[in-house]
Amino acid sequence: MFSGIVEALGRVKEIRSEPPGVWLVVREPKIAAESAVADSIAVNGCCLTVVAVEDDAVAFQAGPETLARTNLGRLAPGSPVNLERSLVVGDRLGGHFVSGHIDGTGTLAQRRDEGEWSTFWFALPKLLSRQMAAKGSIAVDGVSLTIVESLPERFSVALIPFTLGVTTLGSLNVGDMVNLETDLLAKYVQRLDEARLWD
Repeated sequence: MFSGIVEALGRVKEIRSEPPGVWLVVREPKIAAESAVADSIAVNGCCLTVVAVEDDAVAFQAGPETLARTNLGRLAPGSPVNLERSLVVGDRLGGHFVSGHIDGTGTLAQRRDEGEWSTFWFALPKLLSRQMAAKGSIAVDGVSLTIVESLPERFSVALIPFTLGVTTLGSLNVGDMVNLETDLLAKYVQRLDEARLWD
């Protein structure tokens, strides 16, 4: 379980082919120094298991399903990634409950920069938008954000200079793909509503 508060911005050091998946090595000295094999770390919001610690980097194995259904399959050496280690019982919850299980991907459709602040509009599958609401929570590439407007096939978020500076979101361009995880509570509400039709 995560909070969507990014701890560090890492860089992809290496991608080793390991058919049918890959061995993903991410450099970030502080995270590497405090991580151990079997730890869970969210990489762009996707929960991965540490399989090795290599000096200033951590390594993960990503299978074909993960590579196809998230933006991790588009990473290349040098790509920046958002990193967050799993929560420890007793930690402050600064964002919202994030499972690290990506629901789908979205695309940056519009970016409006006003000084150091920005408003982003993301396009997303209509099915995902059923689990979203204005003032609700969304994790975009693992970053906990508050939805400003929620429409059937797009939503907007307002980003402060700090978030733009310390996460991958600041370098996004129109057309870039992002990982999306909707609010956990919204999933259960939707499921309960659907279950009424089973009787």
